Amino acid sequence: MIFRKSVEEDELSSVPIGPISDSLLRTLELLEDEVLVIDGDDRPIYQSTGISALNLIKGERLHGEEVLAIVRAVRRTAKPHQGLIEIPRGLIGEGKRRIKIAVTTLDTESVLILINDESEKTRVDAIRRDFIANISHELKTPIGALSLLSEAISSAKDEPLAMEKFASRIKSEAKRLEELVREIINLSRLQGEDPLMDPHPVDLLDVARKAIDQAETNAESRRIDIELAGKDEVIVLGDREQLVMAVHNLIENAINYSPEGTHVAVEVKVNDSVAEVSVKDQGIGIKEEELERIFERFYRVDPARSRETGGTGLGLSIVKHVAQNHGGEVRVWSKVGLGSTFALRLPIAREVPAGEERT
Repeated sequence: MIFRKSVEEDELSSVPIGPISDSLLRTLELLEDEVLVIDGDDRPIYQSTGISALNLIKGERLHGEEVLAIVRAVRRTAKPHQGLIEIPRGLIGEGKRRIKIAVTTLDTESVLILINDESEKTRVDAIRRDFIANISHELKTPIGALSLLSEAISSAKDEPLAMEKFASRIKSEAKRLEELVREIINLSRLQGEDPLMDPHPVDLLDVARKAIDQAETNAESRRIDIELAGKDEVIVLGDREQLVMAVHNLIENAINYSPEGTHVAVEVKVNDSVAEVSVKDQGIGIKEEELERIFERFYRVDPARSRETGGTGLGLSIVKHVAQNHGGEVRVWSKVGLGSTFALRLPIAREVPAGEERT
């Protein structure tokens, strides 16, 4: 039996190749598109290395209504078909991939499927337009404030108390601007990277510990205790830095919207066969009509409190992007006056790829 060799790792893949000639095999390996060849029972007899990230194979068979409908039409008519369709990024959540698909028959049973992921280009183009508009609006506030304060200092150079007050305001606005620029850079980086194109096993318990360490200074300044629950490792596939960033943002959000001297609980667990990191606070809570909007870029539940804590309105948007990029979702439960619970939910890594190290 022949096995396809991985171009990147130069190791034998686990996908057997049956009735494919050596000449066709060499041709398929030269294609830039992802390649899948299935037999008459819709079982893969050849697949390129990127097919596994597209979640098109389930129970050792091709699945997905739109893809299967195209395959059946091609088998029935014996004519090639091309088109654009959307497929889920993962087993949970609302994230979608927009793929260009080309299907043709190889013989009376075997079907060749070529796939080009168009989702990144489409997504990045749309986000870039919205992002530029949002950024230009948000940057006007701190930049305008800095300009006015600098003028105020010039006119109050003989008034030490006024100078001190204006200098303190400038420091505050500069810090806000610095935080805004940092979050913009983080969000821009997320929009340009796909963690599922080259995923690595990541231990969510380790991610939670790292995120808590990063939030410790803010928590101590507000006398807020952070408790971590969960002893067993929970492994997902993706990018460790992105996941740490998402959980850290949830923890910082909990700290910033909680009264001093309260408690934040972080828990890592498996819930309904889904990996989950939940962050529960004893904060001000969120009105029901605002729950749908809190993940929008620059949206703030309490603008006055955001100004006080230096919030940019980008933290939860980043969490949502990370969740969708990993084929997952983020959920929230909240009641005004009783606090909120945010849960980052991700597909569990059923098997850690051979030779891969956990990060």
